[in-house]
Parts: sequence; structure tokens; C-alpha cells
Amino acid sequence: MPRALVALFACASGLSVANVYYAQPLLDALAADFGISLAAVGSVVTATQVGCALALLLLVPLGDRVDRRRLMLGQLLALVAALVSVGLARAPVILLAEMLLIGLLGTAMTQGLIAYAASAASPEERGRVVGAAQGGVVVGLLLARVMSGLIADLAGWRGVYFGSAVVMLALFVLLWRALPVPAVAPRRLSYPRLLLSMLTLLHRERVLRIRGVIALLMFAVFNIFWSALVLPLSAPPYGFSHTLIGAFGLVGAAGALAAARAGQWADQGRGQWTSGIALMLLLASWLPLSFTSSSLWALVLGIVLLDVGVQALHVTNQSMIFRTTPEAHSRLVGGYMLFYAVGSGLGAISTTLVYARAGWSGVCLLGAAVSLAAWVFWAMTLRLMPECASRGSREPAPSPREGMAASGCGT
Repeated sequence: MPRALVALFACASGLSVANVYYAQPLLDALAADFGISLAAVGSVVTATQVGCALALLLLVPLGDRVDRRRLMLGQLLALVAALVSVGLARAPVILLAEMLLIGLLGTAMTQGLIAYAASAASPEERGRVVGAAQGGVVVGLLLARVMSGLIADLAGWRGVYFGSAVVMLALFVLLWRALPVPAVAPRRLSYPRLLLSMLTLLHRERVLRIRGVIALLMFAVFNIFWSALVLPLSAPPYGFSHTLIGAFGLVGAAGALAAARAGQWADQGRGQWTSGIALMLLLASWLPLSFTSSSLWALVLGIVLLDVGVQALHVTNQSMIFRTTPEAHSRLVGGYMLFYAVGSGLGAISTTLVYARAGWSGVCLLGAAVSLAAWVFWAMTLRLMPECASRGSREPAPSPREGMAASGCGT
């Protein structure tokens, strides 16, 4: 695959997933513009996460039934329309509905593009191509908050979504010209059968369920912090701009780099050791984060600890899950990311409710409590099923026919 096409897949994946996270640094502006209380404004982020869950369950599997190129281009145009609608929204109910669509289409685009890259690459370069696309997702997540805050300070929060619509329209032109014709013709599988196969895999694989629950709690912690951070930093004594608040997301790059070896450690049989350390870092991060109102250095330290823990645990989860059923990686990712969407949504809505009643101290107590719950759950599953949790399920793998039924669920 030409390097330019690999770079296009990476950029397109990053730009697509960024749309899901633009709202996080803008919650205070959205609350003021739409007259939404601080306790309820977290529902904006929750709506996008509901869209993420629906995409993983309903849209991503369509790549196995229809032409992937047409599917990607059609979803991209729909995403442009949704972004414009958010910029034009005047009522809270319209805002929430369009945010749900952005979560739905942004997630479907991201997962669909990664699956497209994997199918378009030759076997000997597939890992490199998919790795580049997933790297684009990480960069998109990190830069989304920064760019959102910067554009909001220059052109208002509506400018963020109008600007993204223009960028995505330009991306449509690039993908229309550059996306290769799928090498494999769509399979004639019933839509209900595709969806049912994901549920069957979730029921069959204990490792997926265990690591999925850990992921749910982990991403709840992640969003408890990031969805509430804008509230204390935009208020006295700091009164930071959206640009500066969003820039704190760049600190998370250190976490992503530091956690790069987590997958290698898991491959060496140290997945449980890595998980325990990552969960302890997650819990420990809330101590310096609790001093945010008096020390920005404590905030930076807490962000690094939090992101190292989350990234290391996320990589370890995926590494351990992929060892269970090699022929069903797409379903495994789809099922795992459903836990992610649920946890992210619960974290976003709960943290704004707690902040409205107990301030930043309440948010830190909530984050520490969920982090502790994740560690306790991990320890219990380690004791009860150490072999299953560390080396994959001993249960029989799905039949090849079942694997084919869900091979288009994304990656």
C-alpha cells in the first residue's frame, strides 16, 4: 500500500473520531448558550457515547453486507450534515439529537476506516497499516480537545462544528478519489445474523466479559476527569480560556508513549502484572488531581498518571482479548468497545451531577471510588480465574461459519 494512502487512512480515522470529543472542553459554553444546568450538561457527552454504542452494534457490521467504499462515503456525507445541524441548533433537544448522530456516525466512520485499511492491505503489511490507522485515532483523541478549545475562543463553539463540517467535506473528496475498490465482494449475510453473532461471542468468551467490565470502569474514570475538568479551570481562581483548557489534553501524549510497551508485556505473559500496575496508577492519580485548585503541577502529574494507567490497561485488555478467538477479531473489538461506550457515557453524566452538588472534591472522590472498584474487580477475577484471565478462554472457539458471519464488524 502506498505511504500516502496509509497516511490518508490514519488522518481520516483521527479526524472522524475527533468529532465525538469536540464537546468536552465546551460544556460550560453549551450550558450558558442553551440554559442547561451544570448538573445536566454532561448529557451532551452522554448522547455522543450513546451514539458510539449504537454504531458499534448497528452500523459497523454493515461493512460485511454492503460495498465498504460506498458505505464510508455515505456515512461521511451524513456526518457533515450532522455537524452543520449542531452548529445551527437552537434548542437543547435538537442539540442532544445531533450529538447522538455525531457519536453514531463518527464512531462508524472510525471503526469502518480501520476495517477498510485492514482489508485493503496485503497480509504481510496489515499490522503496519492497521497500526497507523489506530495511531491516527490516538492523535485525534489528543488533539480534539485542543483544537476545539482554540477554535471556540476564536469563533465560538458553533465555529468548532462548522469548521469540522468543512474539513470533513474536504476529506470526502480525498476519500472519493483515493479509496481503493474493495478486494472482497460483500457477503450475502442477513443483518440479524451479524448482530446475533456479536452477542453469541460475548456470551461465549469469559475473557471478553471480564476485560470488558474493567474497560467500562476504566473509561468511566477517564470521562469522570475529562468531562469535569473544564468546570474548575474555567472558574476562579484560574478562569482559563477554552484553548488553554484544551491544551491540557496534550499532557496525555506522555501517557500514550509510556504505555506503548504494555502490549509487549502482555504478549510476554505479564498481562495481569501490567493490569495491576495500571489500575494502581489510575487510583493514585486522584491524589494529585485533588489539589487542582491550588497547584497546576499537581494537575499535570495527575493527568500523566491517569493517562498512563488508562492507555496501558486499554492496550493490555485488547491484547488479552485478541488471544481468545483469532478468527473473530472484528467482533471482539465491537463487543469490547460497547463496554467502552457505556462506561464513557456513565462517567460523563455522573461527574457533572457530582460537581454541581459537591464540587471538584466530590469529583475526585467519585473517580477514586470507581478506580478502586475496578482494582477490586480485577483482583477478584484474578483469584477466581487466573488462567482464563491471563491466557485467554479455554472455551471452544466459534465455528468458522460463525466467524464469517461477523467478519465485517470493524476493527
